[in-house]
Amino acid sequence: MIPTPTPTMLRALPAEHRQRLMRFAREVSVPQGTRLFEEGGKADRFWIIRTGTVELDMHVPGRRAAVVETLHHNELVGWSWLFGPHVWHMGAEATTPLRAYEFDATAVRLMCQEDPALAGSITQWVGDVLAHRLRSARTRLLDLYAPYGSGAHA
Repeated sequence: MIPTPTPTMLRALPAEHRQRLMRFAREVSVPQGTRLFEEGGKADRFWIIRTGTVELDMHVPGRRAAVVETLHHNELVGWSWLFGPHVWHMGAEATTPLRAYEFDATAVRLMCQEDPALAGSITQWVGDVLAHRLRSARTRLLDLYAPYGSGAHA
């Protein structure tokens, strides 16, 4: 399987839509080791990484949480905020000091309700990120727990 790059906001959104979205950005600094969110928690915000790394993990019954992907510069942290019931499907932890743009999910969803073209762009971007994350999680879980791994390295 050929790895595909994670869709970034810069590549996915037209300049006008990026500018409108960035009006809602708040610069934040997060210390290393901070949990951004836990599976099952309320998905009320999201981030775009400026510097640092974030690990996404999934609860595995009877085992430690499995790290399924590491996110870097310009990548979206969190997609559950866009799709009901707005509950996190994974956990996330800053593995280095993190600088990011943080967005209020409710404000962005309201902006999308007012502008169908913007909503379409954001939904396409976040949907592409979601598809990428699901493929990554599947591959990583197979590598960790399947008898012969995912076969991606063969």
